Amino acid sequence: MASRVPPHIQLSVVIPVFNEEPSLDELHTRLSRVLVGVGLSYEIVFVDDGSTDGSYLTLSTLSASDPAVRIVKLARNYGQTAALAAGFDHAQGEVIVAMDSDLQHAPEDLPKLLAKLAEGYDIASGWRANRVDGYWTRRVPSRIANWMMAKLSGVSLHDFGTTFKAYRAGVVKRIALYGDLHRFIPALASSQGARIAEVPITNIERPNNKSHYGLARTWHVLADLITVRFLLRYVTRPLHFFGPLGFTGLLLGSGGGLWVLARKIITGEDIFLLHGPLLLLSALLIQAGIVLIAIGLLAEILTRVYVDGRERKIYTVERLVSYAPAAATGPVPLTLPTGTHGISR
Repeated sequence: MASRVPPHIQLSVVIPVFNEEPSLDELHTRLSRVLVGVGLSYEIVFVDDGSTDGSYLTLSTLSASDPAVRIVKLARNYGQTAALAAGFDHAQGEVIVAMDSDLQHAPEDLPKLLAKLAEGYDIASGWRANRVDGYWTRRVPSRIANWMMAKLSGVSLHDFGTTFKAYRAGVVKRIALYGDLHRFIPALASSQGARIAEVPITNIERPNNKSHYGLARTWHVLADLITVRFLLRYVTRPLHFFGPLGFTGLLLGSGGGLWVLARKIITGEDIFLLHGPLLLLSALLIQAGIVLIAIGLLAEILTRVYVDGRERKIYTVERLVSYAPAAATGPVPLTLPTGTHGISR
């Protein structure tokens, strides 16, 4: 008997999971109800990011009872960026929706994101317009971070931090993720011409009132801001960033050194006693200039390695669990138009 050929997947929902056993059954029930109502052929890709509770066992049970559920089990806990990258890599849909597994994102908001993509956008980014989490510990730092991200990236979004976003697969699969760059996907995509829109979503307090992130994450965000700024403007020409700094150091250091040398020749004064600090500063500036230029040249070489070696993964898959994907039910699905250029919100 010939095996049934799985239908073409139109929609993939990627959900990173790390120790979220209590919420998985409810999430699957509500999400499945929404996806059936959407009317597209779909799959739900759960990425178990090294959970130490019973999350994987619960996911295995869900996968056995629902052929739309696929599991990507990572070998250890790699973090949210790597988990999302694994999910994106294994997703088969034309549209990919990413969301959290802790029920802070309402699955019922998913059609809003798809509707925005249907208007011609490449990314529909969720916006927690009315946040319910702690004011000083979450909302204020988030506002500051989002303002900085918008200024440095040039993408006018209110909420970079939420995972709840819908992407055209061709857009998100072109982006190499590492570190904690998942929150900067819209900024990185905009540099490639992606059209972006924001969609207000419901912000729900975590049912278990816990978060895997704290204020310490602020420092990681600041470091990633610098990284993204560099990636957006100088990733293919790093010497343009290090070169001016290096040549400025060389110019200032050489100028100071020549001035001290001229004073020695003209007046014969003891430059070490009278101009020792300036002489030392000149030497340091020259050395710093040479080092910065050398770093720029090395960065140019590393850039070539980065560009040529993008196929390297930042995660290791321990196991894949997959059954036949779910076919579309309900109304005949609409074909999402293709958007290519411009940014909007």
